[in-house]
This record gives sequence, structure tokens and C-alpha cells, in this order.
Amino acid sequence: MIMRIFKRKLYEKLLDWKNNRSGRTAVLIEGARRVGKSTLVRQFAQNEYESYVMIDFSIVKKDILELFDSIADLDYFFLQLQFRLGVSLKERKSLIIFDEVQMCPKARQAIKHLVADG
Repeated sequence: MIMRIFKRKLYEKLLDWKNNRSGRTAVLIEGARRVGKSTLVRQFAQNEYESYVMIDFSIVKKDILELFDSIADLDYFFLQLQFRLGVSLKERKSLIIFDEVQMCPKARQAIKHLVADG
């Protein structure tokens, strides 16, 4: 019961973020391990966006990780991300999820640039 309330409240906060921030900010979800944060965010992405990518930095492949070495050309970054993951990303209609982002400092640094680009 408590987990359902937690999940519903978090989902509502994510909806508020989507509807009121218009992609101008990133959202950080913190909490204990193995409580369903990633699952909830994936469900949110599936329900609320046309497409999404979820990059789990605890198991990410080297070719994806290398994209964060130089984030200066964001068009190239998004093009390569789509190509390598086989997903079509659309501005304001797609969501990029970084799971376990603390494991990749370069990805954490890239968030500001990615949000600014939309």
C-alpha cells in the first residue's frame, strides 16, 4: 500500500514536471536502491512520451559511453544515440533517462547542455 502511494505521488510529480517545465529542466530522482524508481520512470516514459531511451550506466555499452566524451556537437550526439539505440527521438516528445548516472561523471556534466538544447 505504501509503495503504491509513493509511486502514484512520484508519477504525479513527473507529470507536473512534464506539463509545467516544457523541457527546460532535468529531473533527478533519488532514493533507496531497488524500490522501483527505474521501473516507474520507464512506465512514465512509455505512457507519456512518443519515444524514450533509457541509458543504464551500470551496464552501458562502450559505444554509448563514448558519446559522452565530446558533447560539443549535440546534433551529432542525438543522431548517434538514435542510430545506436534504434530509437527515433523527437523534440519535446521524447524522453532521455539516465539511470545510475552517478557512475558516469561525463554524462552528469552533459545534462545541462542536453536540457539547454531541448
